Amino acid sequence: MLAQTLLFGHRARDALFLFLYPIFETMTKKSSASRKGLTPFGILFLVAGAILFAYFVKKSGVSQIVDGIKRLGAGFLLILAISSVRQIARSLAWTLCMEAPYRLRFRDAFRARVMGDAIGNILPFASFVFSEPAKPALIRDRVPFMAGLSAIAIENIFYSLSVAVFIFSGMIALLLSFSLPKGLRIASIVTLGVILVVIGLGFLLIRRQMRFISGTAGFLHRRGLDVKWVEKGRTLEDRIYGFYQRNRARFLPILMLEVCFHLAGTCEIYVALSFISPLQPPTFLTAFILESVNRVITVAFKFVPLRMGVDEAGTGKVSRVLQFTEVTGVTLAIVRKARDIFWSSVGMALLVHRGLSLRTVAREAEAALAEQARATAPPTMPAQESS
Repeated sequence: MLAQTLLFGHRARDALFLFLYPIFETMTKKSSASRKGLTPFGILFLVAGAILFAYFVKKSGVSQIVDGIKRLGAGFLLILAISSVRQIARSLAWTLCMEAPYRLRFRDAFRARVMGDAIGNILPFASFVFSEPAKPALIRDRVPFMAGLSAIAIENIFYSLSVAVFIFSGMIALLLSFSLPKGLRIASIVTLGVILVVIGLGFLLIRRQMRFISGTAGFLHRRGLDVKWVEKGRTLEDRIYGFYQRNRARFLPILMLEVCFHLAGTCEIYVALSFISPLQPPTFLTAFILESVNRVITVAFKFVPLRMGVDEAGTGKVSRVLQFTEVTGVTLAIVRKARDIFWSSVGMALLVHRGLSLRTVAREAEAALAEQARATAPPTMPAQESS
């Protein structure tokens, strides 16, 4: 039954966009029309993150961090090579989520993913609203926009499932293998509880085919939301249930690619710590736990640009529990931040090479959604909603 969560696909394509379009349209208009309202929040979190980053760097010791980075040296190229495996794995997973008669080439998926992720890192407050629709928008010349969007939706469901399992396993390993301070133990237990609740609710929704989307839309409509959202929610629910039978052979290959993504992240930490902390070499278990903690930080603090400050704080504290020094954890976080900056730079370079800007990509994604909206709008929808 867990596999039935992979329901977005060919028959759900039109309904998926019908539900997502108003959200994207609203966010895009707000980002362009009221950019002044978003900028202060972005600046606030950027400044707060920078202050927190500076605090932990100073607390750990700048010279010690520099020494750790020097020990890594050319090993950073190995880190980049391993991190490329993560990009490759999720790009391949995206290609496998594309339904016939369309086919997505790996190189197109890889470039679109790198560019989309760069947009998400630069615009953290709207990473889903902009970066995810931007990826299929960037390959519109290869496959129809909605074919790419539904495929990326499937891939994100697989990824979310793998993240939940990975974090759950990491928290279990942390609780069973190390003596934790009270605060960290409580945080780990709470994380486990949240994951169990989310998985349980997801299973219940799919098992009973509950009308969650249209029910929520109906509730919001009674409080002033456009009535079209209710119909769109019902259309989405009507079309997605039962899709899994069409593609069950792809379940295991895609899931294995998502597993490769997490294993590559674990190997990345293992290699980095082997250079940074030669006197206290890592084990695969400690690298696995640190990567699971990194996933928690990524999920919880996506709104902070490059997770500046919070990554150093979290990795540093957990590193001490794992019998490394706090400076080792802070150095590790900085190295991984440099890796993120590298891939963001690659993504921006690809955008510039194509003559695109962030605003242009956002406009293209919005235009594609609007075009599909006109093509798939329910014919029975009355035109009297101008009020």
